Amino acid sequence: MITAVDVIAAKRDGHRLSDAQIDWVVAAYTRGEVADEQMAALAMAILLNGMDAAETARWTLAMIESGERLVLPADRPLVDKHSTGGVGDKITLVLAPLAAACGLAVPQLSGRGLGHTGGTLDKLEAVPGWRAELSLEEIAAQLADVGAVVCATTPTLAPADRRLYALRDVTGTVPSVPLIASSIMSKKIAGGARGLVLDVKVGSGAFMGTLDAARELATRMVEIGALHDLPTRALLTDMSVPLGRTAGNALEVAEAVEVLRGGGPADVRGLTLALAREMLDLAGVSADPAAVLDSGAAHAVWERMIAAQGGDPTAALPRASSVAVVEADRSGILRPDALAVGVAAWRLGAGRARKEDGVQAAAGVRLLHDVGADVRAGEPLLELHTDTPEALEGARSALTAAPLVSSEPFAGRSLLLGSVGSRSSAG
Repeated sequence: MITAVDVIAAKRDGHRLSDAQIDWVVAAYTRGEVADEQMAALAMAILLNGMDAAETARWTLAMIESGERLVLPADRPLVDKHSTGGVGDKITLVLAPLAAACGLAVPQLSGRGLGHTGGTLDKLEAVPGWRAELSLEEIAAQLADVGAVVCATTPTLAPADRRLYALRDVTGTVPSVPLIASSIMSKKIAGGARGLVLDVKVGSGAFMGTLDAARELATRMVEIGALHDLPTRALLTDMSVPLGRTAGNALEVAEAVEVLRGGGPADVRGLTLALAREMLDLAGVSADPAAVLDSGAAHAVWERMIAAQGGDPTAALPRASSVAVVEADRSGILRPDALAVGVAAWRLGAGRARKEDGVQAAAGVRLLHDVGADVRAGEPLLELHTDTPEALEGARSALTAAPLVSSEPFAGRSLLLGSVGSRSSAG
């Protein structure tokens, strides 16, 4: 007979968990037969002692089997994308309609932001009328009609992961590579995609602060995908400075629309195209995503995607009631730290400290120059947007945690730092 205490003790003492132990503890936790404090102890033991590739794959399978799998229409290649989260990461908003315009079907089941990292659903909910919650039938219908859907994960997909994720967040066990990998991959495998491209962020604004840690996570996820017959590739991308010029919900939507219309920041466009090429190559689809983006076809899909979920793509986005400017305290090179900007946006109201907290649609940070620009002392650097003016002081203090302006020369930003499983990128 397997007990929770036996499983906890085995991992506490550095032993490998058996398939039977993993299957039992995940299923029992989902049923409520293993208490939160027991699963918290096991999660801490896993954080400290790790799990090997086979254990992680089995843990992933157990979480998948705790719910149901989506069976999606397959008249187009089904390829999904997932980012491990960052600051100003609005790539999904551009990439999903772009990939659909190139001939793919993109079932993007997304989440909400927590702490300094933004959530795709929070961003899209800044669009008047847009709704995140869709039924399985609505997801399938929208994929067939539009080719792209971005919505909340349904309650029946990997419910064990939903419970465990919330527990990890309040018990200091989020940074475990096996638990991060299995959390991401269980939802993606259960979500019905036939291919997956991962954007694994590296740097101060990411969960993985070093390239080695990011590569370890990417490798584990690509291995899990292979074991579960889901072709998976990963790009390792920079998150030491914010992506684009905005961090915040409505601000990021507006910037994404700029890119869909052929403009916008070069780094957002460049990373979107790199990920699109990986998705297309994985699916064996021949298309030029840059030409498709410039043609306006992706913007047309965006409008249909938003409208299909009740949103008005032509409506004005929310604007903050208070906007404050931060000026340069010295001359030099603009190089804002991603974490500092993310924390500032969070304090302004763009993010949440707990899952149940609300967010302000209009809150966030807007850079007034590209990263790497020469700026002079006293020159405006960025704007702080909020509906709660009392939050401005906390946001300003977050930005002083790391210098906004550097005296070091800036040789340019290398967005792509490596890859795992990719044929077209370095690494």
